Amino acid sequence: MSGAARPKKHIGQHFLHDRDIIERIVAAVAPQPGDALLEIGPGEGVLTLPLLRAAGALTAIELDLDLLEPLRARAAEVGTLQLLHADVLKVDLGMLAPARPLRIVGNLPYYISSPILFHCLAYATHIRDMHFMLQQEVVERMAAAPGGKDYGRLSVMLQLACTVEPLLQVSAGAFRPPPQGRIRGGAADPAGARGTAAGCACGARASRARGLRSASQDPGQRAARRA
Repeated sequence: MSGAARPKKHIGQHFLHDRDIIERIVAAVAPQPGDALLEIGPGEGVLTLPLLRAAGALTAIELDLDLLEPLRARAAEVGTLQLLHADVLKVDLGMLAPARPLRIVGNLPYYISSPILFHCLAYATHIRDMHFMLQQEVVERMAAAPGGKDYGRLSVMLQLACTVEPLLQVSAGAFRPPPQGRIRGGAADPAGARGTAAGCACGARASRARGLRSASQDPGQRAARRA
């Protein structure tokens, strides 16, 4: 990307640039016209623009002031972009979903990924599903089965409200700069949640997981969705 932004380490920026991964994520989300899309941390807009092109409208929350105007300019002829300069942890997500439940997408910084997940859970009734890029260890904790070494507070809280499944694995080289550790996509689907954590520990309902499975054909790639 010409005029690429310089990643800021203090806010955990790692910009996704791998076109194949970008296409797989967009295919997994499968945005449709009329969807209430919300992107957390759009960065340079590599996911924003194809999502916006498919849905026609999108709201994005970005903390880095330097990225706002370049992104607004790129999106001007693509669709209707509502760009909020804010800390997502201070945003009332319910106010962004007055008519339709949100479909949330984001490439989350490692240092704040758990707080963002818990913040989203507080608005579960306003959210249809979520697709996030996260450190693999976080995704493993999200999807951990009861009694396993990775099972903990994050597992319990997410699985009480959502169905959770891992998505595709992503190499560090897909990001600029490459992050430490392994990266994985994950999705959460609140509508697929059952009555207990154990009951919703593994697997999304077929109707929710279909798009993710079609986006990743090898056995190691699955999806995590929140309803």
